[in-house]
Amino acid sequence: MEKISILGLFLASLYFITTELACNGHTHIDNNVQFEQKTLIDFKSGLKDPNNRLSSWKGSSYCYWKGISCENGTRFVISIDLHNPYPRENVYENWSSMNLSGEISPSLIKLKSLKYLDLSFNSFNIMPVPQFFGSLKNLIYLNLSSAGFSGSIPPNLGNLSNLQYLDLSSDYSNNLFVENIEWMTGFVSLKYLGMNYVNLALVGSQWVEVANKLPSLTELHLGSIPSSIGNFCNLKYLDLSFNLLNGSLPEIIKGLETCNSKSPLPNLMELSLSGNQLMGKLPNWLGKLKNLRALYLSSNEFEDSIGQLSQLQVLDVSSNHLSGSLSEQHFWKLSKLEYLSIGSNSFHLNVSPNWVPPFQVKYLFLDSCHLGPSFPAWLQSQKNLEALDFSNDNISSPIPDWFWNISLNLQRLNLSHNQLQGTIPDSIGLITYLRVIDFSRNNLTGSIPSTMNNCSSLLVLDLGKNNLFGMLPKSLGQLQLLQSLHLNHNKLSGEFPSSWQNLIGLDVLDLSYNRLSGQVPAWIGAAFVNLVILNLRSNLFFGRLPSRLSKLSSLHVLDLAQNNLMGEIPITLVELKAMA
Repeated sequence: MEKISILGLFLASLYFITTELACNGHTHIDNNVQFEQKTLIDFKSGLKDPNNRLSSWKGSSYCYWKGISCENGTRFVISIDLHNPYPRENVYENWSSMNLSGEISPSLIKLKSLKYLDLSFNSFNIMPVPQFFGSLKNLIYLNLSSAGFSGSIPPNLGNLSNLQYLDLSSDYSNNLFVENIEWMTGFVSLKYLGMNYVNLALVGSQWVEVANKLPSLTELHLGSIPSSIGNFCNLKYLDLSFNLLNGSLPEIIKGLETCNSKSPLPNLMELSLSGNQLMGKLPNWLGKLKNLRALYLSSNEFEDSIGQLSQLQVLDVSSNHLSGSLSEQHFWKLSKLEYLSIGSNSFHLNVSPNWVPPFQVKYLFLDSCHLGPSFPAWLQSQKNLEALDFSNDNISSPIPDWFWNISLNLQRLNLSHNQLQGTIPDSIGLITYLRVIDFSRNNLTGSIPSTMNNCSSLLVLDLGKNNLFGMLPKSLGQLQLLQSLHLNHNKLSGEFPSSWQNLIGLDVLDLSYNRLSGQVPAWIGAAFVNLVILNLRSNLFFGRLPSRLSKLSSLHVLDLAQNNLMGEIPITLVELKAMA
């Protein structure tokens, strides 16, 4: 009986102890919840959110707020992802309306478990990168790219020794720079470093020495290139594009002994030096990068010819000072090429009429390569084309019949700035995936084929500055995705087809310098709500301007000069805010 009493007393005591511990545990978790929630609210209070992206940030379930992730059990915030969901280059209007701006509250320091922070593609304009970011010591991912930051990058970011991913890439409109780069040596775990468009002029070549001390680095995006760059034995991707680099590529590159290899940068698969001020000859070591798959050298001032890299899939040396004659020998090793861009240089392509290229490219940009006067017959062998640019190539022959059968997957076609003869055939409607057609500045004649309505994905159609005649095709009204239509400087006649009311996505409409007549349709104001440029100059339009043109709220340019219009200009047209 006594044993039972002692056991009962022990169990009762254990119950009260465990109950108290459980209550204290719940209290501790509840305190965590309130603390983390308040910290996020403080952070939100400093932000400007015009599109209410953070509308879900209310109530106590903060782990389910948009952009927030929590650790299971503790409910500590481990991730804040507030990057702009719209890529700037794709949907500009959506991008700008979804921008976050304002102040970034230092309350984030209180989130001791925060490992992931992404504020990229927002508009924290003129604001320096916050100093307190260097105190977020558990971060493994920090992305501040294209977020509008400017000024000097704070050295205390070097305190983030756990970082594996750091992207500070700026964009061309900002002034982000580095005064001292020694702080980077603390990034012992860093695998990815992005600093495109960041001004590195104040640190000179020192960035190479510092970056070479980062033992885990496998991907480098930065912006005189020293010979010690060859010591990056594990580097696979090297992006120095769109910085202020100048001088020439080093003729001799170190790294053969360090990397225990017969070639420098033995693992390099992609090299991008585009958009700098590099000049001079291309060094021999470029041809020894045995694993190189993609080489981007565009928009520099290189003066030498291209090498023979047998593994290359992408070669872009466009917009340089490269010159000389390109023969079949220059291409015979490039059997794996899928992307070839050598335009805007001073090349002359010198190949036999029967030449069959060793490659099957998807993207071919040979603008300003003096391909004419005849259309190059070797193009018949390219069956996988998705984009073709033969602009400014001195081609004066008609477009051959076989051209329209080479690739039904073609999406971008630029034959502008030539002297092309003949007509545009109905067979153009067979290439139904076309998104961009530019035949401007040629000598094409005849009417615009009605079969173009089959190109239902068309975004840009430019047939300006030719000798086309006939009526405006009604069938173009079926191209509901069309954004830019240029039919200027031709001999087109007749009135606006009513079917064009369906072109609701138009941004630019240029029908200037033709023989079009009739009244300017009133429906333009309601149909073309996105129109930015409307040019009807030098035609035969008559009558009064419809007042409903004032509904073109996005209009920046309106040119109606040299017509037969009469009456007063509608006062509502003068009040268009976008034209102020």
